[in-house]
Amino acid sequence: MIQIAKDAQPEKSLISILKKNSGRDSSGSISVRHQGGRQKRYYRMVDFRRDKRNVEGQVLRIEKDPNRNAHIALIKYQDGELRYILHPKDLAVGDKVTAGEKAEIKIGNALPLKNIPLGINVHNIELYPGRGGQMMRGAGTSAVVVAKEDKYVHLKMPSGEVRKFLADSFATIGQVGNIDHKDEIIGSAGRKILMGIRPTVRGTAQNPRSHPHGGGEGRSGEGMHPKTPWGKPARGKKTRTKNKWSNSLIVQKRK
Repeated sequence: MIQIAKDAQPEKSLISILKKNSGRDSSGSISVRHQGGRQKRYYRMVDFRRDKRNVEGQVLRIEKDPNRNAHIALIKYQDGELRYILHPKDLAVGDKVTAGEKAEIKIGNALPLKNIPLGINVHNIELYPGRGGQMMRGAGTSAVVVAKEDKYVHLKMPSGEVRKFLADSFATIGQVGNIDHKDEIIGSAGRKILMGIRPTVRGTAQNPRSHPHGGGEGRSGEGMHPKTPWGKPARGKKTRTKNKWSNSLIVQKRK
């Protein structure tokens, strides 16, 4: 059983003020709807790059991160430096982790995809070497190494899609922890507000000036092909660009 330090204060050297924008852009107008009312919180600086190479670190504690659904682990390296990493499933307090070209195939270790054997689960995967992990960072996610070809490694995603990644990109061994997150029950509207998510009102419940579905007497339906608040088709219209360059990296489409 992994012990989560629920009441532990975050490491002061690894936090910064997280500005609350409530879905507003630089001009002050709402660009993302249904955001606001979030609780004040600090941002934890998580090491997605894993660029402290060939230095062993020990897990001091595992903490909850209010900014993500995965837990984070506080690592103390041999030279005394502290860093947060995403907490992989089954990584316990006191375990040792390292990152490097020839790191051991062990949960929490980070190494290039070309050095990871087939059939191994990985997370926090880089799209470009040195940029830092951008894929498989959510709670319970991981991809499986299924093939190697020239400068690419094929990974099978949770959706069933098989995609090429550059062989020099770093990835971390294991599955992201807190896999029960998807079963969590929010329990109240107030808690949702504290998470920064405001209510979503049906279009048919609004007035005609606010939404194309609005107006009418009593409970009237949409009365038209479903539309967004801005009058565009809401269901069925494909929005993915046909000439998206990254489509060429898909080996097998998601099922």
